[in-house]
Amino acid sequence: MKLLVHICCAPCFAAPYFHLKKEGHEIYGFWYNHNIHPYTEYKKRLETVQKFAEKENIPLIVKDKYELEKFLRKAAFREQERCRSCYYERLKYAAIVAKKGNFDAFTTTLLYSKFQRHDLIKEIGESLSKEYSVKFYYRDFREYWKEGMKISRDYKMYRQQYCGCIYSERDRYLK
Repeated sequence: MKLLVHICCAPCFAAPYFHLKKEGHEIYGFWYNHNIHPYTEYKKRLETVQKFAEKENIPLIVKDKYELEKFLRKAAFREQERCRSCYYERLKYAAIVAKKGNFDAFTTTLLYSKFQRHDLIKEIGESLSKEYSVKFYYRDFREYWKEGMKISRDYKMYRQQYCGCIYSERDRYLK
C-alpha cells in the first residue's frame, strides 16, 4: 500500500515506520504541525524529522507553516476540546495530500502515543476519509512504545517532553 504518514515528531514515527516498511508498505512522511509552541520547539522537531527521513531515505512532504495563531483561535475558550480541532487540522491536510498524491491511504503517528485520544483520532480520520475519498488507515501503534523509545535513543533524536501545544507545555509543569 502507498501510505502517507502524518508525522507529529520523529520519535513517534520511528517504530511505526520500521514496522510498516517491513510489512511491505511504500511509506511517505508528511509534516504539518501548526500547533507546536514555541517556534524553537517547532524547528527542533521538524529538523529531527528531516534528519531521520534523510538517514532512512524516506520521501518527506513538508507543509512548513508555523500557524500558532490559527491553532489558538480555534482553541481559545474551547480548551477542553482543543485536541479535536488540532487533530482535525493536521489530518485534514494529510487527507488532502493523500488524495492529490494518489495514495492508497493516510494515517498518523498520533496513533503511537499513549497520551493521545485514539477514539477521537479514529473518528476524525474516518470522517475525513469519506469527505476526501481516501482511506484512513487506523492502527494502534502504541504496542511499539518501548521499541520507539529505544530507536529514538539509538538515533540520538531530539525527544520532546510534551505534545506540542502551549496547553500541553503548561500541563507538563503543573502536574
